[in-house]
Parts: sequence; structure tokens; C-alpha cells
Amino acid sequence: MAQQVQFRRGTTSEHSSFTGAVGEVTVDTDLSVVVVHDGSTAGGNPMQPYDVDTAKTDVVQSFTAAQRGSVIALTPAATVTPNFSLGNNFSLTINQTTTLGNPTSLTAGQSGAIAITQDATTAYALTYGSYWKFEGGAPNLGTTLSATSTIVYYVVSSTHIAAKLISEPVS
Repeated sequence: MAQQVQFRRGTTSEHSSFTGAVGEVTVDTDLSVVVVHDGSTAGGNPMQPYDVDTAKTDVVQSFTAAQRGSVIALTPAATVTPNFSLGNNFSLTINQTTTLGNPTSLTAGQSGAIAITQDATTAYALTYGSYWKFEGGAPNLGTTLSATSTIVYYVVSSTHIAAKLISEPVS
């Protein structure tokens, strides 16, 4: 048996009287949106048929718990080119003189960190692609074996990454 579908048009306040009938489609003339009601009233608001604990990408939000992204392991090579579409935080253990190349998929406003760990037996140099901009020029990576330094970065544009190297203190 087919399910009955009901259509309504009106303002947001008129839709607040929604009874919760599954299959009702409303056109909200205040918000210029069509809402398909599935019977749920998340947070008691029929105009929000979603889980109120789900983060949304198009509204300002305050988080009450820690938010974190995965750390993407970069593969050691003579030139390492991070793909910034994969995440914000990366790790790399260098096992040869390495160039941190210009990343792919840069988006202005992205920020994150890259943890660089020196080899356990030999200290190697790290150089940088032309997009990497450091105050005072490109820094030298520390030479302490197995030490980790961190590059924090902010993508200014598709060809400009403002960055700072934070070296692990030598004990």
C-alpha cells in the first residue's frame, strides 16, 4: 500500500504546528527551503529533522568536547609532497636529506601541523618548497637523533603557507 504524502506551504511559525506525520513535505517561505518530515522532531523542533548533536558545516557552533583530526603518516622520500585534502595533521620520519615540497590541494584558511622526526642513527637536513614562508627564512631542523620538531602552518593562499618550526628541546 502506498503511503500518503501531504504538502503544505507557509512561514516558519506556521510550520511549528507540525504534527509529526511521516511523509509531510512543507515549503517554508521564510527560509526558502523544502522540508521533508520523517516523523522525528529533533530537539522538539520540527524544522530540524536531524540529530542536534551532529556537527554542521554551515553554522557557527560551540563544542563542549575536544575536536581532533587524524594524523596522516607521510612516506619518507627525497621529496615529500603532502596532499592537504587528506587532513590537517601529518607526521614524517626522515631517513635521508628531504625536501618538504609544495603541498597539493591547498585551501586558504586551512591550518594544522606536521611532526618531523629525525632518523635514529643519522641526522638529516630538511629543505622546503617555495610555498613555505617562515619568519626570518627557512629554519634548520634540529640534529638530535630521534627528536621530533613540529611545523605549524596556516594556508594564506594557493601559493603561500605561513609556517613556524617548533623544535623539541634538547635535554
